[in-house]
Amino acid sequence: MSKPEDIRLADYAYELPDDRIARFPLAERDQSRLLVYAGGGIRHQHFYELPEQLPVGSVLVFNDTKVIRARLFFRRETGALIELLLLHPEAPHELALAMQAQGDVSWSCMIGRKKRWKDGEVLQRTFELEGQSVTLFATLIDRDTNVVAFHWEGAFTWAELLARLGELPLPPYLNREATEADLETYQTVYAREEGAVAAPTAGLHFTEAVLDRLRAQGMGLEYVTLHVGAGTFLPVKAEHAMDHEMHVEQMIVDRVQLDRLRAALGRLIVVGTTSMRLMESLYWLAHQLWAAPEAADPARPFFLPKEYPYQPESLPEPAEVLSALADWMDQHGLTRWSGETQLLILPGYRFQMCRGLITNYHLPASTLILLVAAFIGEDWRKVYDTALAEGYRFLSYGDSSLLLPEA
Repeated sequence: MSKPEDIRLADYAYELPDDRIARFPLAERDQSRLLVYAGGGIRHQHFYELPEQLPVGSVLVFNDTKVIRARLFFRRETGALIELLLLHPEAPHELALAMQAQGDVSWSCMIGRKKRWKDGEVLQRTFELEGQSVTLFATLIDRDTNVVAFHWEGAFTWAELLARLGELPLPPYLNREATEADLETYQTVYAREEGAVAAPTAGLHFTEAVLDRLRAQGMGLEYVTLHVGAGTFLPVKAEHAMDHEMHVEQMIVDRVQLDRLRAALGRLIVVGTTSMRLMESLYWLAHQLWAAPEAADPARPFFLPKEYPYQPESLPEPAEVLSALADWMDQHGLTRWSGETQLLILPGYRFQMCRGLITNYHLPASTLILLVAAFIGEDWRKVYDTALAEGYRFLSYGDSSLLLPEA
């Protein structure tokens, strides 16, 4: 296995012309093009033909996270505009609880024009919500970590406030403001768990018609939740990939679903890099517990550091570690367990859970390119060169690919 510390980002760059970036979606989601890479060969389809391209008996894994209106703007008394991009909640720390909080919540943020926001200065916005006047207050309580405390009066949840005040955070490379249309097109048709700052864009191609055809052909459909953070867009500035400060994302393990996923091993096709990170994180979470069950605490969220998967020793089969996780959850009466993953998938990584990947085309020298290269090896260049030569559209609103290392 390649040593992760030897992976150089410069080796995973390619030339992306600006006119190949899809800044707006197609009128019909499933009319996007689909490059099918199977066992080294490439063929060209359309996304609505996906059900016929999948191996018989496949089980697709979707990330059902829902993008929240995570951009907030406050104006100081001087007139200066302060922009906040919500990254992840600090109190309550679990996203589901933070979205339902009433009165007080704090988030780690990216802050535009932070230097103009003075220590102790309270920013505020007053607005109408359901016929009531509401004032939202914001205080920068930790300048080093960009933690902002929010306070408001009334029986409204944080989710309701964001729906009224927030703006959709489109990827920065689209280089445009969000429109009303983006509120629909930048969500998957199956989005339901609020908390993402960015969409799991591989899923944007799916329509109800495609999902119905998948069911009709006997394909399994599983929905998992990993809340995509803004860190997915951060450029990798380190020369060596393992030196990149990988972002942390929240994920949830469902006990009942764990049995279904274990039964589907060998048939799992993940929709998007976020679903891949979640499924692979599931293996390593279970491995942590399998290796040291005495260290696991059911009252505390789990955490997977980026270095953990790069172990030289032989590894147990996925079914074994997933069974250990299921038994442990049963022993502690857990139906769900949440935590955070920092998983960084690099070339040389040993995939444990998934047979195939449905994904869009990613930025050069990004962590997502590294994941694709890890999954299909050096053929990632053949896939990208072909997509460029054939006029495929790139990035979030672009076209799609189905990657099957083994035909």
